[in-house]
Amino acid sequence: MQVQEQAVRNLIGGVWKDSSAGEIFYDISPADTTKSLGAIQQSDNADIREAFESASRSFAEWADTPPIERGKLLFKAAEMLQGDLERLSRLLTLEEGKTLQESRGEVQRAADIFRFYGGQAARLKGDTFPASASRSLFYSVREPLGVVSVLTPWNFPIAIPSWKIAPALVCGNTVVFKPASKTPLIAYGLVRILHGAGFPAGVLNFVTGSGEKVGDEMVTNEHVDAISFTGSYDAGARIYKLRGDNPKKMIRIQLEMGGKNPTVVDEHADLAKAVQLVTQSAFGLTGQACTATSRVIVHEKVATEFRAKLVERAARLNVGDGLEPGVEMGPAASESELKKDLKFIEIGKNEGAKLVLGGNRPEGENLERGYFINPTIFSDVGSDMEIAQKEIFGPVLSMLTVKNLDEAIEVANETEYGLTSAVVTEKLASALEFAQRSKVGVVKVNRTTTGLEFQMPFGGVKHSSTDSFKELGEEAVEFYTKKKAVYLSY
Repeated sequence: MQVQEQAVRNLIGGVWKDSSAGEIFYDISPADTTKSLGAIQQSDNADIREAFESASRSFAEWADTPPIERGKLLFKAAEMLQGDLERLSRLLTLEEGKTLQESRGEVQRAADIFRFYGGQAARLKGDTFPASASRSLFYSVREPLGVVSVLTPWNFPIAIPSWKIAPALVCGNTVVFKPASKTPLIAYGLVRILHGAGFPAGVLNFVTGSGEKVGDEMVTNEHVDAISFTGSYDAGARIYKLRGDNPKKMIRIQLEMGGKNPTVVDEHADLAKAVQLVTQSAFGLTGQACTATSRVIVHEKVATEFRAKLVERAARLNVGDGLEPGVEMGPAASESELKKDLKFIEIGKNEGAKLVLGGNRPEGENLERGYFINPTIFSDVGSDMEIAQKEIFGPVLSMLTVKNLDEAIEVANETEYGLTSAVVTEKLASALEFAQRSKVGVVKVNRTTTGLEFQMPFGGVKHSSTDSFKELGEEAVEFYTKKKAVYLSY
């Protein structure tokens, strides 16, 4: 294995440190598993405790820093991210596997997020209220929560940390950030920029390592005042259980979890548009997005024509190393993700679904060294099949056929998840009916299920979220602050 030596260290109390146990692990490129991208700290619980103690010590001074001053640091970080966009994009593609175009979009979004929340510094306002007595003033103020534990996934390893860390910091909280172990390098790149922007020591602490080894401490540490997590439902449910067993259990918890997102192709759809949207939603980002389309629900009147057009387009997708020009779909992010994709393909076959495209690994020069898989489409899928119910998190699409819009909405809602959904239609009544009855947190009309605007609130329902506080937009401030009511007489 070729090792490209880049030593990633923890950042605790403003100091870059090796793990206390002196252990490391290697970060492997999913497009070429003979290459390691760097040596990463395998932290232990002692490192995590030190990071939380640092964050706790730094909280009072940071919370007392005027919000406008906090916002200036976010603006500076945004400019530094913007200036380093190309290098970070290439690093993201090397580490996670998405195409360079997709990586550029994600890094740009991270810069935009820091810029947006820098602007929120001037909007951290409370309210005034009518008083019940003369010479009285009733008002509320926003205050930070304290120390926030931030745990993020590997599939959007700079955008998701940004939309958690930026509002947490601008609101006056301190942060302990642990990224996914599959993508620590791009997270390290983000933290180095924030450190360079001038955030005070201990305000942002960064630790790497296996969730199996240190995940519990990230959740149960005595200094944790809030948790923001994005990942699987099983991991999210475990966080809830761990906090429920903790004596200090009354804290803010924000969980964004899985999805089994449908795109409905109505009989009134523009089929060319529908094919483009479903191809992008299902196979863009290698299907590795919690908002990806994994079910396409098609009206029977257009099902045959739509399937033929979709299969033809998906078959032309260029699969390969995301750094290569013209590549439209990169590899699965890891061996475990590839094995899971292939397992669900076998499940679909055994369930009686019809494999109409893919289902195998591509052949070609250098592809055997990476975790590549072809875009895969099943038709004749029943709504109760496992491939129509379980989150696969890969480029495996199930096609279901329905008789009318009512049945389409019913089938779309028939999962334990409720993150995003979309309908493709040229009929306004169908669009409005679908938007009203879709049991999800985000509805799209004639758009991809993937892709989020940073100014819009984001979050799911059912097993996709705790459905408490939203992420992104101005509503993120609601999670990272608490309101104090003041009754003043004079």
